[in-house]
Amino acid sequence: MAHDVADLLAADPYAALLGVELASSDPLVVGMLLDDRHTNFLGGAHGGVIYSLADIGLSLASNRDGLRSVMVDSHLAAVRGAVPGERLEAEVTPISEGRTIASYRIDVRRDDGRILAAFTGTTVRVPA
Repeated sequence: MAHDVADLLAADPYAALLGVELASSDPLVVGMLLDDRHTNFLGGAHGGVIYSLADIGLSLASNRDGLRSVMVDSHLAAVRGAVPGERLEAEVTPISEGRTIASYRIDVRRDDGRILAAFTGTTVRVPA
C-alpha cells in the first residue's frame, strides 16, 4: 500500500487524467496546467476541475503515512476564474487532525498568486 503522497498521487488514475502533479510535499501542494479540456462552455476553468484539484489535495493529506480516510464534508467558495494556459496550485493546510476526524483548508491559486477558490474538507478515518 502506498503511504507517501507521491506514491498515492501516482496511483490515482483520475488525477493522472487531469494532469495533476505534486508541486511540493511540505507544504503539500498539487498543481495542474489548465487546457481546453478543463473548460466550461464559457471558456473558463470548469468548477468541477477546480473542485477536483482541491479534492485531490485533501485525499493526499488525509491518506498519507498509511492512514485510510474518506471525505464526509466539503465546501468550495470560488472567488475568481482562470483560463487555459494558467497553472493552478492547491496548497493544503491542516486545520485539525484528530484520531478519527480531520479537517483541512485548501487554497487554490492562479499563476499570479491570487486565490481562485477556498476549499474546506473534513475526513473520517476508516478501517484498512
